[in-house]
Amino acid sequence: MVRQMASAAFLSEVSGDMGVSVDRLSAALHITKSELALAAGLSRDAVSKAARSRSIATQSRLREMSEIINRVIPWAGSELAAYAWYRSQPLPSFGDATAEELVRQGQGEKVRTYLGRIAAGGFA
Repeated sequence: MVRQMASAAFLSEVSGDMGVSVDRLSAALHITKSELALAAGLSRDAVSKAARSRSIATQSRLREMSEIINRVIPWAGSELAAYAWYRSQPLPSFGDATAEELVRQGQGEKVRTYLGRIAAGGFA
Protein backbone atom coordinates (compact mmCIF):
# COMPACT_ATOMS: atom_id res chain seq x y z
CA MET A 1 0.00 0.00 0.00
CA VAL A 2 2.82 2.39 0.86
CA ARG A 3 4.55 1.68 -2.46
CA GLN A 4 1.32 2.29 -4.38
CA MET A 5 0.96 5.64 -2.66
CA ALA A 6 4.60 6.43 -3.45
CA SER A 7 4.08 5.68 -7.13
CA ALA A 8 0.87 7.74 -7.25
CA ALA A 9 2.81 10.51 -5.55
CA PHE A 10 5.44 10.31 -8.29
CA LEU A 11 2.97 11.18 -11.05
CA SER A 12 1.59 14.03 -8.94
CA GLU A 13 5.12 15.19 -8.20
CA VAL A 14 6.17 15.40 -11.86
CA SER A 15 2.91 16.78 -13.27
CA GLY A 16 1.69 20.33 -13.30
CA ASP A 17 -1.13 22.35 -14.81
CA MET A 18 0.37 22.02 -18.29
CA GLY A 19 1.16 18.28 -18.16
CA VAL A 20 4.46 16.67 -17.25
CA SER A 21 6.85 19.32 -16.00
CA VAL A 22 10.35 19.02 -17.43
CA ASP A 23 11.79 20.69 -14.34
CA ARG A 24 9.88 18.49 -11.90
CA LEU A 25 10.64 15.25 -13.76
CA SER A 26 14.35 15.99 -14.11
CA ALA A 27 14.52 16.98 -10.42
CA ALA A 28 12.67 13.83 -9.29
CA LEU A 29 15.09 11.65 -11.25
CA HIS A 30 18.16 13.72 -10.30
CA ILE A 31 19.15 14.28 -13.93
CA THR A 32 19.75 17.28 -16.16
CA LYS A 33 17.34 18.42 -18.84
CA SER A 34 19.80 17.14 -21.45
CA GLU A 35 19.79 13.71 -19.83
CA LEU A 36 16.00 13.79 -19.69
CA ALA A 37 15.82 14.65 -23.38
CA LEU A 38 18.11 11.72 -24.20
CA ALA A 39 16.17 9.29 -21.99
CA ALA A 40 12.87 10.28 -23.60
CA GLY A 41 14.19 10.41 -27.17
CA LEU A 42 13.61 14.16 -27.48
CA SER A 43 15.74 17.03 -28.66
CA ARG A 44 17.36 19.34 -26.12
CA ASP A 45 15.10 22.15 -27.42
CA ALA A 46 12.01 20.04 -26.74
CA VAL A 47 12.75 20.08 -23.02
CA SER A 48 14.46 23.45 -22.66
CA LYS A 49 12.03 25.73 -24.50
CA ALA A 50 8.72 26.25 -22.73
CA ALA A 51 6.58 26.26 -25.88
CA ARG A 52 8.16 23.06 -27.18
CA SER A 53 7.95 21.28 -23.82
CA ARG A 54 4.17 21.81 -23.86
CA SER A 55 3.71 20.43 -27.38
CA ILE A 56 1.56 17.35 -27.82
CA ALA A 57 4.47 15.25 -29.10
CA THR A 58 6.80 16.21 -26.25
CA GLN A 59 4.12 15.77 -23.60
CA SER A 60 3.19 12.38 -25.03
CA ARG A 61 6.77 11.15 -24.79
CA LEU A 62 7.29 12.56 -21.29
CA ARG A 63 3.99 11.06 -20.15
CA GLU A 64 4.97 7.63 -21.49
CA MET A 65 8.31 7.80 -19.73
CA SER A 66 6.71 8.97 -16.46
CA GLU A 67 3.99 6.33 -16.54
CA ILE A 68 6.47 3.54 -17.23
CA ILE A 69 8.69 4.64 -14.35
CA ASN A 70 5.60 5.03 -12.18
CA ARG A 71 4.49 1.47 -12.98
CA VAL A 72 7.90 0.08 -12.01
CA ILE A 73 8.34 1.99 -8.72
CA PRO A 74 6.48 -0.60 -6.59
CA TRP A 75 8.64 -3.40 -8.01
CA ALA A 76 11.92 -1.49 -7.98
CA GLY A 77 11.45 0.07 -4.56
CA SER A 78 12.16 3.72 -5.40
CA GLU A 79 11.94 6.32 -8.14
CA LEU A 80 15.68 6.16 -8.79
CA ALA A 81 15.70 2.37 -8.94
CA ALA A 82 12.74 2.47 -11.34
CA TYR A 83 14.62 4.98 -13.52
CA ALA A 84 17.69 2.70 -13.47
CA TRP A 85 15.43 -0.18 -14.60
CA TYR A 86 13.98 2.02 -17.37
CA ARG A 87 17.46 2.80 -18.65
CA SER A 88 19.17 -0.56 -18.32
CA GLN A 89 16.90 -3.61 -17.96
CA PRO A 90 16.75 -5.62 -21.19
CA LEU A 91 13.21 -6.72 -22.04
CA PRO A 92 13.21 -10.20 -23.60
CA SER A 93 9.86 -9.64 -25.33
CA PHE A 94 11.46 -6.82 -27.30
CA GLY A 95 14.72 -8.42 -28.38
CA ASP A 96 16.41 -7.27 -25.16
CA ALA A 97 15.80 -3.59 -25.90
CA THR A 98 15.37 -1.44 -22.78
CA ALA A 99 12.27 0.57 -21.99
CA GLU A 100 14.32 3.69 -22.72
CA GLU A 101 15.25 2.44 -26.18
CA LEU A 102 11.65 1.57 -26.94
CA VAL A 103 10.31 4.94 -25.75
CA ARG A 104 12.96 6.70 -27.82
CA GLN A 105 11.66 4.75 -30.84
CA GLY A 106 8.10 5.83 -30.12
CA GLN A 107 7.05 2.44 -28.75
CA GLY A 108 6.23 3.48 -25.19
CA GLU A 109 2.68 2.19 -25.44
CA LYS A 110 4.03 -1.32 -26.10
CA VAL A 111 6.12 -1.10 -22.93
CA ARG A 112 3.09 0.03 -20.91
CA THR A 113 1.05 -2.89 -22.31
CA TYR A 114 3.90 -5.29 -21.49
CA LEU A 115 4.09 -3.99 -17.89
CA GLY A 116 0.32 -4.27 -17.58
CA ARG A 117 0.51 -7.93 -18.61
CA ILE A 118 3.19 -8.62 -16.03
CA ALA A 119 1.25 -6.75 -13.32
CA ALA A 120 -1.78 -8.92 -14.10
CA GLY A 121 0.31 -12.06 -13.55
CA GLY A 122 1.19 -12.75 -17.17
CA PHE A 123 4.53 -13.72 -18.58
CA ALA A 124 7.05 -11.47 -20.28
